[in-house]
Amino acid sequence: MKKLFAILTVVGVMTFSTATVFAQSEETTAQTEQTVSDPETDVEGVPMHQMLKKQFLDGGAAWMAPILLCLVLGLAIVIERVIYLNLATVNTKKLLSKVEDALNTGGVEAAKGVCRNTRGPVASIFYQGLDRFNEGLDVAEKSVVSYGSVQMGLLESGLSWISLFIALSPMLGFMGTVVGMIQAFDSIEAAGDVSPALVAGGIKVALLTTVGGLIAAVILQLFYNYLLAKIDGLVISMEDSSISLMDILTKYSRKN
Repeated sequence: MKKLFAILTVVGVMTFSTATVFAQSEETTAQTEQTVSDPETDVEGVPMHQMLKKQFLDGGAAWMAPILLCLVLGLAIVIERVIYLNLATVNTKKLLSKVEDALNTGGVEAAKGVCRNTRGPVASIFYQGLDRFNEGLDVAEKSVVSYGSVQMGLLESGLSWISLFIALSPMLGFMGTVVGMIQAFDSIEAAGDVSPALVAGGIKVALLTTVGGLIAAVILQLFYNYLLAKIDGLVISMEDSSISLMDILTKYSRKN
């Protein structure tokens, strides 16, 4: 279900982004020409999204489209991870209190029922420890530690793809710039004369891909760091609550 949600998110975001960029392209061109020809039109009054579309088209769809695709896919994974991590966040102190009360009143099975009805990785780790409590505290502790590693892997799932898009976006931008510079020098060579307008125009178009790649990388990097901080907080909470659970199980085993 989570993978299906991620796929639907990717498709939806890609569809929306593509429509935003390419729909009304003729209208954008007409408005841009009107802005240039009409001296009374204020350039600063052009909407931001129209300026972005113009810069996108000037940079060349062959290089800007892959950069936009990296940004869209990265943001889709970010949205899925944010939702997953928010759902994985629970009040561990309240959960520990419920588990301890259930142990004292109904035993291990009651505590397992509390964990079964609670979402998040912490409750799953608690359940694994409680499920092997009858085999001894050492086995229960090893189970908690082992399953904690599994939950950490699930929390970090998808981050490698985001880091890939962060690295790939500026690389594509730099490649587009190099290719654009080569084309600019080819135009100069074909013209047989160094025209300032020709050089400036070619360099401007070439550098747009670098700007696009850097913007995409910066946006994804900010979300990537946020996800890392969120995961670190969850991991610390998992480790601290696991220690508290083992203390509760130790006290319970001594009473029984």
